[in-house]
Amino acid sequence: MAWNEPGGGNQHDPWSGGGRRGGNEGGGNGGGGGNRGGNQGPPDLEEALKKFQDKLNSMLGGRGGKGGGSDGKGGRGGKGGGGKPRNVLALPGLLIVVALAIWASTGFYLVDQSERGVVLRFGKFQEVVTPGLQWNPPLIDDVRMVNVTRVRSLTQTQSMLTRDENIVEVEISAQYQVADPRNFVLNVRNPQLSIENALDSALRHVVGGTDMIDILTSGREILGSSVASRLQAYQENYGTGIRLQTINIESTTAPDQVIDAFDDVIRAREDRQRTINQGIAYANAIIPEAQGQAQRVVEQGEGYRESVVARARGQANRFNALLGQYEQNPSIMRERLYLDAISDVFANTSKVMVDVADDSPLMYLPLDQRLGGGSGTAGSDANSGEEGQLDPRVLERMRSSQSSSNNSSNSGIRREGR
Repeated sequence: MAWNEPGGGNQHDPWSGGGRRGGNEGGGNGGGGGNRGGNQGPPDLEEALKKFQDKLNSMLGGRGGKGGGSDGKGGRGGKGGGGKPRNVLALPGLLIVVALAIWASTGFYLVDQSERGVVLRFGKFQEVVTPGLQWNPPLIDDVRMVNVTRVRSLTQTQSMLTRDENIVEVEISAQYQVADPRNFVLNVRNPQLSIENALDSALRHVVGGTDMIDILTSGREILGSSVASRLQAYQENYGTGIRLQTINIESTTAPDQVIDAFDDVIRAREDRQRTINQGIAYANAIIPEAQGQAQRVVEQGEGYRESVVARARGQANRFNALLGQYEQNPSIMRERLYLDAISDVFANTSKVMVDVADDSPLMYLPLDQRLGGGSGTAGSDANSGEEGQLDPRVLERMRSSQSSSNNSSNSGIRREGR
C-alpha cells in the first residue's frame, strides 16, 4: 500500500527516517515534544510559515510563545509565563522600509535607442540621459522622453500677396528633427505651434518680395531655398532645438476666379520661349554657314591680291629686264616691241591684211574662216559668187582703192618701224 494512501497503515513518507510524523505532536515546538525524531527531509511549509510568523511577532513585540499550560500541549517550556512588551516603532519602521523599497523600484526606466531623456529635478534641468537602463528618484525627478531620430512633418496652405499685389495660394511642407532635446523641452512651450508660425512668417516674407509670375513658373526652387534658410534662422534665434531637413513647395496656384487667365498667360510665355528657342536654333544653323562664306570670300580676296601682286612684280621684273636690253640695242628692241604689239593686236581681230604690189592682182584669202572651221567654206564660196557677179569696173576700182590703202598702210608701218 502506498505511503500516502488514505486509511493505510504505512504513514512513513519517503523523506522520514522510519518514524511517524506524529512524533512531534505531543510537545509542539517546545521541549516536551522533542524534535522530528530523525527526519532528514525538507522542512514542512507549515513549519516555515510558523517560524516566519514567530519572527514577525518578535519584531513587533508580541508574546514569546503559544504555550504556558493554556492549551495543554506542553508549549515552549522555558519561555512560558508573562508576555514580552510590544515595540511601538517596529511596525511603522517596517512599513517605511517596504515603502522605500517600492519607491526605489519604481525609479528604474529604459531609454530607447532613438530617444533621449531630459531630467528635471524639482522643475530644474538636471541632465540629458542616454539610451539604456536608467534610474532616477521618483517624485523628485521628472524625466521627459524626446525622440531625436523621427522626422516630423508639417504642411500648410496659405493665400498671400506678392510684390506685384496679386494673390497666390502656396502649399508648402517642411520636415524637421529634434537636434537639442533640452531646448526642445524647456525653451518653447509648444514647438509644433512655434514652427508653424515661423513657417508662415518666412513664407509670407519671401512671397511678398517676389512677383507672381516667378512664383507660378520658374521661381519655385528659389522660393523653397529662401524659405528654408529664413525658417532655419528663425529656429536658431528662438532656440527651439529643431533642425530643419527639407522644404518642399508642393503647389503654387492663382485664385480660382482668375486661374483660366493665368493659364493663358503661362501658355503664352511657353509659346514665347519656344519661339525664342527656335530662333536661337536657326541662328546657330545660319551663322556658321555665313561665317564660312565670309571666310571663303576673304580667302578669295587674299588669293586675288596675291596673284595681282605677283603678276605686277613679274611685269616689273620683265620691264626691268627689257630696259637693260633696250639700253644696249635701242633700235632692235624698239622693232621687237612693235612687232609684239602688232601681233597682240591682230591676234584678237578677224581681219586679214595681205601686202601686194601695185600691179599684182589682189587675192583675198578667208583665213579666219579657214582657221575657224568648215563653216567658213560656204561663206568664202558666197563671197566668190558675189565677187563674180559684180561689174569688172567696180572690181577694178575696189582693187585700186584697196591697193592704195595697203600702200599707205605699209608706208605708215615702215615709218613707224623706222
